[in-house]
Amino acid sequence: MKKEEYDVLNIEGGRPVKMWTRGVPVEAEARQQLSNMAKMPFIYKHVAVMPDVHVGKGSTIGSVVPTLGAIIPAAVGVDIGCGMMAAKTTLTANDLPDNLGPLRSAIEKAVPHGSSPRQRGHRGRDEGAWHTPPAPVDLAWATLNEEFDAICAKTPKLKNTNNYRHLGTLGGGNHFIEICLDEANAVWFMLHSGSRGVGNAIGTYFIELAKKDMRTHFINLPDQDLAYLSEGTQHYDDYIEAVGWAQKFARTNREVMMHNLIAAVRSVITKPFETHVEAVNCHHNYVQQERHFGKDVLITRKGAVSAREGELGIIPGSMGAKSFIVRGRGNPESFNSCSHGAGRTMSRTEAKRRYTLADQIKATEGVECRKDANVIDEIPMAYKDIDAVMLAQRELVDVVHVLKQVVCVKG
Repeated sequence: MKKEEYDVLNIEGGRPVKMWTRGVPVEAEARQQLSNMAKMPFIYKHVAVMPDVHVGKGSTIGSVVPTLGAIIPAAVGVDIGCGMMAAKTTLTANDLPDNLGPLRSAIEKAVPHGSSPRQRGHRGRDEGAWHTPPAPVDLAWATLNEEFDAICAKTPKLKNTNNYRHLGTLGGGNHFIEICLDEANAVWFMLHSGSRGVGNAIGTYFIELAKKDMRTHFINLPDQDLAYLSEGTQHYDDYIEAVGWAQKFARTNREVMMHNLIAAVRSVITKPFETHVEAVNCHHNYVQQERHFGKDVLITRKGAVSAREGELGIIPGSMGAKSFIVRGRGNPESFNSCSHGAGRTMSRTEAKRRYTLADQIKATEGVECRKDANVIDEIPMAYKDIDAVMLAQRELVDVVHVLKQVVCVKG
């Protein structure tokens, strides 16, 4: 009989925790968060833990939380629908210009990002929002606005969020746009972003609402960020509607950015090329209903990717490290899931304290990207070893392509 490649934490008074973390570090604080989660009364079967697991708000990032009859908004988080999109092109490494600087500049001008300085079409330091969104944004927003208006009728404060002007924008932190080469020197476009300001507002609003519900009903929790909404309540129904919309926004956001990224590359590389030869668009911070072990349950993936049998997914490495296009193996014990990346080993503050700009420049050698003090927190050494992460989850996915970035745009 084949030996399982995961470890089991048996939690007193709770469900088991199954961990695909052999060979990668898991900090004590993350283990405590997992224990807290496993003790929630509505957890179904067990909590599944991915090899990139690390401390998050209330619950660990890199975990899969199955629930019956309740949902924890903080487990989904505030970057609702955050995820990846990648598209293979018919370009090869030989088609890229020797100087990749103009290519990065063209992408930075085409996609608002971070707190970028004032540029044509941007609004200055408003988190890289559009000042006047272009036609692709208008077309995409037309598929979202009717449902959003219905949500705002119930929750008016969401109306004033940066929704329309954030559609097709990158954001900051660990969000990025990359041009990569695979093992055969084919060029790929890849990006990482989510639901931006409006998703943050939806997440924050319902997290606070769940906490208020806990106080109203005198429910004590091991961590207040495990506050939940119970099925059958108006708050639960409103959250399910809003979070579903935010996930649509996030997916559409990546599609608009990819459209503008392709146009930007075509403005620099005049050789005709096709794209979306192989395309993946997947969330890794989201919730949806799925069927597992014969029962319909809510699956919250907080920093985890769906990996059903045959399903393509993306597992990015850190800035300067390789990334992977993978195919799911449909492992039922992981609720058909895999990791969403390498996973941090230290906080952003600690990374900036420990590493220098010279370290950052050396770690990103050969990559056309920002090399300044404001991105030291994204240095590869602040993340787990992506090779160890991939080895730990070999039961969960098969590697289809290995990508190495040559251009990286960060917020």
